Amino acid sequence: MKKVMILIMLLIGGIALAQRGEGNMREGTKDLSAEQIATLKTKKATLALDLTEIQQGQMKALLLENAEMRKAKMEARKVQKESGERKKYTIEERYARTNERLDYQIAEKAKLKEILSEEQLSKWEKMQNRRGKHKKGKRAKNRKTSLKSN
Repeated sequence: MKKVMILIMLLIGGIALAQRGEGNMREGTKDLSAEQIATLKTKKATLALDLTEIQQGQMKALLLENAEMRKAKMEARKVQKESGERKKYTIEERYARTNERLDYQIAEKAKLKEILSEEQLSKWEKMQNRRGKHKKGKRAKNRKTSLKSN
């Protein structure tokens, strides 16, 4: 009986430790400034894509613009959430938001084409696709768990 109890306690402890690793991966970067985020992402891109000094400067400017926009949107969502005025978007509003996001992505890709070589751009896109697939998997997993809890 003691062995069974010890085994159960070990299993529960192992499960608890495994659960701790599923936190938000960006917890460490959420308090960083837009400049710091852009610097870190530029250095990661430099390592992955072997960027020149000129390319590093151009990428940092692009990533800084992107980080500032994301920070502003996160703040707006935070204020909206705290005030309790989260609303459901109409079909037209969702269409407009999606259209705006896609236009931004097209413009960003055009800027990247000016900065990166074709080989670097294809490698960048592969990196982004892997990152996107990972996020999609987490989103689906989070939706399933939130649906179960409701």
